[in-house]
Order: sequence, then structure tokens, then C-alpha cells
Amino acid sequence: MLIIHGRISSVNVQKVVLACEELKLPYIRHNAGGAFGIVKTPEYMAMNPNSLVPVLVDGDLVLWESNAIVRYLAAKHGAGTLWPLDPAARALTDRWMDWQTTNLSVKMHAAFWGLIRTAPEKQDAAAITASVSATEGAMDVLEAHLEGRSFVSGDRVTIGDLGLLPAVFRWLHMPVERKARPRCEEWSGRLAARPGYANGLPLPIA
Repeated sequence: MLIIHGRISSVNVQKVVLACEELKLPYIRHNAGGAFGIVKTPEYMAMNPNSLVPVLVDGDLVLWESNAIVRYLAAKHGAGTLWPLDPAARALTDRWMDWQTTNLSVKMHAAFWGLIRTAPEKQDAAAITASVSATEGAMDVLEAHLEGRSFVSGDRVTIGDLGLLPAVFRWLHMPVERKARPRCEEWSGRLAARPGYANGLPLPIA
């Protein structure tokens, strides 16, 4: 039985849960991080010295970093489906996982934390506005890419979709004014409707 350590409000935990749901892998998830604490305890830091979530335990394997966990699960259980066997095809979907981490979520960070996790009287309006603008620019890239595609790599769900979906889902449900994005909304809705995905995409976002 796989064990996932991490609160479901974390997009990084959500990626791992979605991978398990897509692959129909049984798992147990233990809350950790945020209001649940635990991540600074010696026991948790023995698993992840960064004191971050998620951590995956698969038998003797203890693994941290959400993208690495998704890649591991897909390679082990989804070769030829979530994990394309052709190196070029795999790279073309894999890049979207890194784009989410290094581009989309970086730009969204100030808006999300400012609007969702900061009391109104402590919000930095200028930082939020700048973050919203930057995120909209990133979402333009994804919206254009999805033209003619059901998923980020064509007609099949792959690791790129799982890496992107929680962050995009979060953005589409944030209380901000944004452009209409029919392709992103159709893509995220198509994925969110898959069996088990509701377990990894909680609403309201928090």
C-alpha cells in the first residue's frame, strides 16, 4: 500500500493523488504540513529533510519532490500510457511538469498567497496585481498550446497533464478577473471529470 504524507490543499500533494487515481493505485494519505504541522518533527525530517510535502512511501522507498514522485509512479505503473515510451514523446509532455513548477506557479504565488492565505488587512495589492498579470501571460501560453489538443500531448492523458492540472485548476477558481480561456477550461473540466479526480482537486481552494 502506498502512503502519501501531505495535506490535500497542496497542489504538490494533489499531483501525487491524481497520479494514484489515474493509475488506480491503492493509497493512504496522512495529513501533514500547513495547519497540521508534523513536517518539522524529527520523524518527518528523517523522510524529507526539507520539511515539505509530499512524501511518498512505497515499501522501502521514501521519495520526496512531487514531480519526481509522479514520474516514478508513471514509469512503474503507467509505461506506455501516462509514461510515453518514446523519449521524444515523453520529453514533450514532461516539460509541462517543469513549466508548471518553474513558470506558472512561480508567477501565481503572490496572488494565491495574497488572496487566499493572507488576511485582507495584510494583503499587498500591488504584488497581487503584478502576480495576476504575470500569471495571465503564462496562461496565454497554455491556452494557445491546447488548440486542437484534448490533452497537453494530444489525445491521451500523460504526466504533463497531471503535473499541470492542480495549478491550473487553482487559477481557474481564484477570485480574480481573468481572460476567458475556453481551451483551458475544457481541458481542466475533461480531466476533473475522470474517476477519482475529485479526491485530488478539492473545492474550495485553500
